[in-house]
Amino acid sequence: MSKAKMTVAELEAFLHREFPQAFASGEILIESADGATCLLRQPYSERMLRPGGTVSGPTLMALADFAMYVVLLSAIGPVGLAVTTSLNINFLRKGQPGQDVLAAAKLMKLGKRLAVGEVSLLSGTSPDPIAHVTSTYSIPNTQ
Repeated sequence: MSKAKMTVAELEAFLHREFPQAFASGEILIESADGATCLLRQPYSERMLRPGGTVSGPTLMALADFAMYVVLLSAIGPVGLAVTTSLNINFLRKGQPGQDVLAAAKLMKLGKRLAVGEVSLLSGTSPDPIAHVTSTYSIPNTQ
């Protein structure tokens, strides 16, 4: 297993400082990050829902993208300019209202300039994913 370059506390401090528009609201919680995987939780809010009472696609996409960013930062350290180059999402089942959404991210390949990962999105305590995401991030040359 990879050794994390940033702890959860360091990730939180970095994200509060460098990416407050996405993180400072406290709507997303980092439960764990170890340099290869991470687990994020977005507590339930009615703002997550779309008409029909299901968790919206934009909510799920944003959480998955953020989870990929967190797992990448935990692996490479505080590189704020790493950016998404692709994100593919497959919606598998309805996310239930009243349930937190969890994002379990895993790096599949970490290169010098690109990182590829996958994210499983879960609703509450159900083990069945509500969406599966693959994503690629571009890592800037920091030298």
